[in-house]
Amino acid sequence: MSSLGKFSCGLDAAMAVVDGKRKPLILWELKDGPKRFNALHRDLPGISQKMLTQHLKELQRHGVVHRESYHEVPPRVEYSMTAAGEELLEALNPLGDWATKHINLICAAEAG
Repeated sequence: MSSLGKFSCGLDAAMAVVDGKRKPLILWELKDGPKRFNALHRDLPGISQKMLTQHLKELQRHGVVHRESYHEVPPRVEYSMTAAGEELLEALNPLGDWATKHINLICAAEAG
């Protein structure tokens, strides 16, 4: 087995981390600092609480999101990006630039 474990290349491994329609958007929402679950849910229209919870757990498991639980009454939980998450978001920026450049092509493909 290669040094990449079960992955065929680095891109394959990276896609395992961001696989899912909303994971890159969750990272984008965390770019300016920690957010509570309800704020994330409010800022990501169209995602269910169940799916947001699942994605956050997966991002935590991959080491790109940190969950901080404060022992207060009422309980408070905040999510933030780790250094690895910040690097990942930085790596995704060129992909966003590419999509912006080719948005007409993408929209035409989605329409038909």
